[in-house]
Amino acid sequence: MRRKLHTGTWPTLIGAVAILFCREAVGATTKNQAEPKETDKMATKAIEKIKWGETDGRQVDLYTLTNKHGLFAKITNYGGIVVELHVPDKKGKLGDITFGYDNLGDYVKKTPYFGATVGRVGNRIADAKFELEDKTYKLAANNGAHHLHGGKKGWDKVVWDAESMETPKGPALKLTYVSKDGEEGYPGTVTATTVYTLTNRNELDIDMTATTDKTTIVNMVHHTYFNLGAGTDPDSDIKDHVLTLHAAKYTPGMPPDGKVVPVVGTPFDFTKPKAIGKDLQAAGSPGTGAPIGFDSNWIVDGAPNKMRPVARVEDPKSGRVMTIEANQPGVQFYSGIFLDGTTKGKGRAHPQYSAFCLETQKFPNAINVPAWRDQVILKPGQTYKHGMVIRFTTTK
Repeated sequence: MRRKLHTGTWPTLIGAVAILFCREAVGATTKNQAEPKETDKMATKAIEKIKWGETDGRQVDLYTLTNKHGLFAKITNYGGIVVELHVPDKKGKLGDITFGYDNLGDYVKKTPYFGATVGRVGNRIADAKFELEDKTYKLAANNGAHHLHGGKKGWDKVVWDAESMETPKGPALKLTYVSKDGEEGYPGTVTATTVYTLTNRNELDIDMTATTDKTTIVNMVHHTYFNLGAGTDPDSDIKDHVLTLHAAKYTPGMPPDGKVVPVVGTPFDFTKPKAIGKDLQAAGSPGTGAPIGFDSNWIVDGAPNKMRPVARVEDPKSGRVMTIEANQPGVQFYSGIFLDGTTKGKGRAHPQYSAFCLETQKFPNAINVPAWRDQVILKPGQTYKHGMVIRFTTTK
């Protein structure tokens, strides 16, 4: 059952564990920040904040959320990006399992959406256009002929307003962005929020909402690149990660055109645990010009607007296990096929198959498929709601 997110006035920060402080360390990077030691967990503040830089004439901050078990996440209000997420392996050693950069400048200059909150519409819109209420809207074609992840300057490339807070579940960061009517070609002024909570159950709880003053389309997507072994072996890849997807069907194509295909008997069948590398070559991408591997939308089993299991990933070597629940109809499994080693950060390059994404979402190109259109249309008086819970455990 979905746990309700408290709204309204948040509890007052109490005591040293909940004191919010700011270090005036202009231009500081994640490498320069002291990570909590095992012996210092009780003294570690639940929420810390530093100035991380500036862009678009606005200050950008980096927040560190630490739960009572010592797990910690570093999140910036630039793009709503999860910069780091440190979770234990089977020996109890904390390690960062996300891909990204060491500094703000690299995120601004070049990033394949590392850790970002993507919007207004995540994934692809065919031919970079759609019709809504008898009007055609033309968008930026930033993925060949298609529109991808909100356009040239989507929500991953803007500075969000931030509010940190202590909650009964754990430390949280609320990010708010107002996307004006006509931004990137979309109709309506949309007010979007993303709330990250690092729970004391060792979960990253992500709640995304949006409202609009004019009929529009919304599909907010969380886009962290994961490698569960990276925190133990920085040079590891994801081929031996064992993936389970609670999805009996998928929608082929980039972008899909409405076709739905059962996964049974195909390389896309992850209904039973399977190493990601096992069918990479068999998945292929014939005729698309795309690299070999997985980058498709799966239809999650069960009621499309209910919190339910989506995926489980296990890294046999480190023992880290990640499970995902969400209330969205689909999930994009991306096996890092477009990573090519040209981006580097956190002490390593990012070659192909070195990280994966599991992006819970409305179906890609939904607005252009009659059977799917209603998924992404948001009208005044309605609230878009996207809940996602990423839980971390270990094998014995």
